[in-house]
Amino acid sequence: MATFADLPDSVLLEIFSYLQVRDRIRISRVCHHWKKLVDDRWLWRHVDLTLYTMRPKVMWHLLRRYMASRLHSLRMGGYLFSGSQAPQLSPALMRALGQKCPNLKRLCLHVANLSMVPITSLPCTLRTLELHSCEISMAWLHKEQDPTVLPLLECIVLDRVPAFRDEHLQGLTRFRALRSLVLGGTYRVTETGLDMGLQELNYLQRLEVLGCTLSADSTLLAISRHLRDVRKIRLTVRGLSAPGLSVLEGMPALESLCLLGPLVTPEMPSPQEILTSCLTMPKLRVLELQGLGWEGQEAERILSKGLPHCMVIVRALPKESMDWWM
Repeated sequence: MATFADLPDSVLLEIFSYLQVRDRIRISRVCHHWKKLVDDRWLWRHVDLTLYTMRPKVMWHLLRRYMASRLHSLRMGGYLFSGSQAPQLSPALMRALGQKCPNLKRLCLHVANLSMVPITSLPCTLRTLELHSCEISMAWLHKEQDPTVLPLLECIVLDRVPAFRDEHLQGLTRFRALRSLVLGGTYRVTETGLDMGLQELNYLQRLEVLGCTLSADSTLLAISRHLRDVRKIRLTVRGLSAPGLSVLEGMPALESLCLLGPLVTPEMPSPQEILTSCLTMPKLRVLELQGLGWEGQEAERILSKGLPHCMVIVRALPKESMDWWM
């Protein structure tokens, strides 16, 4: 019978990669061979620390001993709701990440109080920054901030960041490498603010507007005015109508369009109206409809038959992936 000792190192590393950080460190005490495997660079490319209320001393040890130059993606929590005794993210820790982790490309912060953490302290190597249920200060993303901050940033995800508003959206223009923007539940962003922001962010190639108070019609109108080179659009269908969808007709670079339910209204475009608009988009290759209740119905057949050059996906809303680095 085969045992762990018979497995090749590559298989063991794959198994170890599914373990939580605390368990990885524990198994390094089993034997010298496993200690060597746990120290492998490959195992520390993507690290998830959101499961722990971690003392600063432990965090600094992980940073020096295991992560350092190996780290590519880091997910961590700020313990915003854990009480005053819980450790908080600090400017010193953010600066240390930048100094000790030169290959860090993606940083995901969850439930963190960043009001005392200036954006200038974040690692300058970041290409993707995700904020989930975080608090930020009014000055965090203002235009007046240093324009050289995060010069490589290509993607920013703002998911349930209650303080994010029109002024912050306009402040994103200082990230000249930015190509992808995701707004989720940013209820303080207004239709006027979105229009003004996209006017200056006209170089975006991907835009997602999900679960906001903005109507889909107003969002698509702002996109059609200012993002003529956008390649991917993903938005909630709240307030979507056939005339609103028609403003995308003829979009020259649009390759992927995703419409998400479940807020379907009587004004929601019919499958035939969606087909008519999509046929005018010369580069459209993916049409995705999620949570509209059209799975396996006539609507799916109409769209699949009418768009033979497209991948048509009609499905229920999927569960959120645990592979957060993908």
